[in-house]
Amino acid sequence: MVEIFKTNIADENTAKTVLSELAIHLPNSYINFDLEDCDNILRIENCSINVNLVVSILNTNGFNCELLQ
Repeated sequence: MVEIFKTNIADENTAKTVLSELAIHLPNSYINFDLEDCDNILRIENCSINVNLVVSILNTNGFNCELLQ
């Protein structure tokens, strides 16, 4: 399963920090950002993804995050 999120994370340092945080909560996931995309895409691949958890983690850290359909 792959879930794609729109974020407001625009720089590599912030993305690395968020990736570290997400890796704690989603340890067996492949997670990356596409900051060259206009939506600053966060892509997560795993057999099971808790979308609400991902959005909550980013929101708690002061970032916007929404699932792209």
